[in-house]
Amino acid sequence: MAAPQLQANFRFRCFFASQRPCSDERILSLNIKKLLRRSVLQLVGLSPIFTSLRSGLSAPMQEMRESDVIRTLKLDSGVRLQDIVEGEGPEAREGDIVEINYVCRRSNGYFVHSTVDQFSGESAPVILPLDDKQVMVFASFGLKIEILKIIKGLKEVLIGMKPGGKRRALIPPSVGYINENLQPVPEEFGPRRSLMSHMKEPLIFEVQLLKVL
Repeated sequence: MAAPQLQANFRFRCFFASQRPCSDERILSLNIKKLLRRSVLQLVGLSPIFTSLRSGLSAPMQEMRESDVIRTLKLDSGVRLQDIVEGEGPEAREGDIVEINYVCRRSNGYFVHSTVDQFSGESAPVILPLDDKQVMVFASFGLKIEILKIIKGLKEVLIGMKPGGKRRALIPPSVGYINENLQPVPEEFGPRRSLMSHMKEPLIFEVQLLKVL
């Protein structure tokens, strides 16, 4: 009686042992299928990104038009200038007398002085010679004659400009305010003091040529 029972137990264990690898293989197969399905879903979700990236890379690069590029010209004196607006009419030449508006800033962008009021927009243009000349200028009591000498760097910026034209320039101190008698200098005490305190620094001038007189 004991022998048949032992034989039955042995068969049951063999059957159970034979079924376990099958179960493990089935679990492994299910895990692989889930992993593949998850990978496929992730790829499907990323496909729009890859599509847009591929289309963006394959799209032709737009060419930059010449008018969109502001060229910087460096002069032998160290002045760097940019033509912002070309202007129209005859060019200013050495020996001419010009009427201009300007904004003067430090190289870090800090405001120093301007002939255009920042709040009202009213302007008080200055008249400067592009040479050493006697020039009639307006003063609080009327007209007076002065010998004005413009800073060399600004003179180089103005030569070649046309009325209505605008230029931006970085003027090094070597061709800037090497002394306090050079123009342009504001008449008001505050702006004049501010300019004199930064006269040994590189200065940025944004200049608009109004007239060639």
